[in-house]
Amino acid sequence: GDHLLIGSYDKKVVWFDLDMAATPYKTMRSHALAVRAVAFHPKLPLFASCADDAAVNVYHGKVYSDLLTNALIVPLKVLKGSHAIRDHLGVMGLAFHPTQPWLFSAGADGDVHLYTG
Repeated sequence: GDHLLIGSYDKKVVWFDLDMAATPYKTMRSHALAVRAVAFHPKLPLFASCADDAAVNVYHGKVYSDLLTNALIVPLKVLKGSHAIRDHLGVMGLAFHPTQPWLFSAGADGDVHLYTG
């Protein structure tokens, strides 16, 4: 189906299932400051968010073909300590590797980090 993740300055990550409703399917409040980016893995059931709190949150997200079964969202890991906050900005961007379960993050501190496990 059509799924959309949105990060917001009010510290939320919102998941929309556009096949079901125009209202959010799930709202996650797992960051202390503004969310700067969200990303789905292109092949694996993973997604992540990053924010000005310098944290990267990784989730398992699975959508079932049976429309009566709710999607499964499981927080997997909070990655903190890799990036420093600079001028009130933390982690600014995320990207998953196209085939591997690797996640890249870019911070306002000028660093890019690779998380592999």
